[in-house]
Amino acid sequence: MVTNTVLPPAPPPTAKAGGAHIDIRGVSHWFEVSGGVLQVLDGVDLQVRPGEFVALLGPSGCGKSTLLRLVAGLEPATTGAITQNGEAITRPDPSRIVVFQDPTLYPWRSVWDNVALGLQARGVLKEQRARVDEALRLVGLTEFAKAFPHHLSGGMAQRVALARALVNDPQLLVLDEPLGKLDSLTRIAMQSELVNLWQRAGFSALLVTHDVEEALFLANRVIVLSDRPARIAAELVVDLPYPRHRGDPKLAELRHEALKHLGLDATW
Repeated sequence: MVTNTVLPPAPPPTAKAGGAHIDIRGVSHWFEVSGGVLQVLDGVDLQVRPGEFVALLGPSGCGKSTLLRLVAGLEPATTGAITQNGEAITRPDPSRIVVFQDPTLYPWRSVWDNVALGLQARGVLKEQRARVDEALRLVGLTEFAKAFPHHLSGGMAQRVALARALVNDPQLLVLDEPLGKLDSLTRIAMQSELVNLWQRAGFSALLVTHDVEEALFLANRVIVLSDRPARIAAELVVDLPYPRHRGDPKLAELRHEALKHLGLDATW
């Protein structure tokens, strides 16, 4: 196992570094299954610094999405501790917003009303309507505020999901393959948009993806997980400035290193 106790470089100056500090210490997790238990995480230690973008790579079913659920507070870890800014994470909180692969928009609500859901649920929509307009402006959908989900392309729908997250001014975005269902051209465009949103808003981000190039293009740091039960197999610091260029030789070198830890380097 590769370990790295040295904290990575600070986020780029364009990020406001106002995001959450997430500290994952000795986290192991089991699921009860028929006839016993299934261990999916094994002693994971990981920090996400304020304003940092961290990506998780690993084989399918190794426990990446489970780790996201624990960080989001959707369920407690079996053993170990997860804290946000020094406070234990025990339940979901508006400061941590999950964006899933499926945008899960309500078809009977307009784009504006979908984005406003979080503020409405907290009873603050009347006083904070301007936040909805600002979130739509950030994702470039101001002209579609009155449209309905069936009018939108896949990329536009995912932008609405991002706006719905941003309207809550989260300290942490938990991203569970949010671009996984998009076509390749839309996905490339959305990767750049996601970087721009992160830099402007200054939140911390924890991303799960199966796309090695996506992880390296987006993140300050890429964590490679082993087969289940997941352990940290490698930690790659991506010390390249933004905007990044996909043909950068350093990215190619890091891609080969990531694939090596995933057991796939022989195909490249």
